[in-house]
Amino acid sequence: DNREAVAVKVVSKKSLNKSSMENLLTEIEILKTVRHPHIVQLKDFQWDNENIYLILEWCSGGDLSRFIRSRRILPERVARLFLQQMVCFCLFLITSPACALKFLHERNISHLDLKPQNILLSGNVLKLADFGFAQYMSPWDEQSSLRGSPLYMAPEIVCRRQYDARVDLWSVGVILYEALFGRAPFASRSFAELEEKIRSDKPIELPAGARVSRDCRDLLLRLLDRDPVSRISFNEFFLHPFVDLEHMASAESLDKAKELVLRAVQKDQEGEMADALTLYCSALEHFVPAIHYETDRQRKEALRQKVNQYVSRAEELKALVASDNKISFENTQSARDILREMSRDQPRLLAALDLSATAVVKEASGMEDFETLDMYQQSLGELLLALAGKN
Repeated sequence: DNREAVAVKVVSKKSLNKSSMENLLTEIEILKTVRHPHIVQLKDFQWDNENIYLILEWCSGGDLSRFIRSRRILPERVARLFLQQMVCFCLFLITSPACALKFLHERNISHLDLKPQNILLSGNVLKLADFGFAQYMSPWDEQSSLRGSPLYMAPEIVCRRQYDARVDLWSVGVILYEALFGRAPFASRSFAELEEKIRSDKPIELPAGARVSRDCRDLLLRLLDRDPVSRISFNEFFLHPFVDLEHMASAESLDKAKELVLRAVQKDQEGEMADALTLYCSALEHFVPAIHYETDRQRKEALRQKVNQYVSRAEELKALVASDNKISFENTQSARDILREMSRDQPRLLAALDLSATAVVKEASGMEDFETLDMYQQSLGELLLALAGKN
């Protein structure tokens, strides 16, 4: 059976004026040329006397707006996972969604209507959709026409000033803010109220009591800079530590992890315990996204077992390096029990161990989703801090 589910965008010819026809033709032209895992694929287009039909890749998970509403607010690690894929829409506009933006940016394409409703979910993958306002635009090209959805429009568009491709970076900032805090930074009841808030000189503020990392706060405030000249640039965005494209789930994650773990094993065999520990930790930072990227359940489980072995060895090395004790831990307590014993006075680390155990149980029960991945990443983050001696 070669049948597959698709989405069909139907555009009535009667509804098209000259401008909207140009937008539609641009959308078709862009989608025909762009092929990227984080951009919805145009499979075909057809027409008859009344309508034009765009036959598009089907994304079964709905849009990001619905996902955010159902969760109200997203953990920072999940928001980062989404942001990475958006970045993929912004280096193709930041490497899962941060890839699609980078891809578009390299081809001088600006989306001009980035918003949660235009970002679809297919499994755990975000897909940028709806290029109805997209334009070929270099960073130095300027436009003055009103484009996009008001709540996500950059100030230079809302205030009807000249604008360029940096408007997409503002939109990414609004989406990230909404994902983290459940509402857009300038949520308003009318366009007039929105314009008044955006024209204000009052700096962007995060909600009272917002618990986000320093890197996350820095990126948000730099994306949501009203002045496009001082707003973060595309290159700075792609290299920002919160985006962390180096550790994004991708086809290269496993190769990077394997290369590092081979070096770790070699150092381990040579008795260079401190160097081996550092390399094991670096490898683990790539193994977690590699597990997330893998779609085959058996290979995913095999990877997870390998990761558990490397975590255990890293725990042993941590204990050995800390105590300068060369006695092997083989045939004694499990490394995880040793770490738990060592962590009796470190409640954060104990909580991380419990969290990783919960994630294992959830996935074993077939409950593999963003929350499970977040549990793995959060617990591994605490473990890596401990192994690095920062807890």
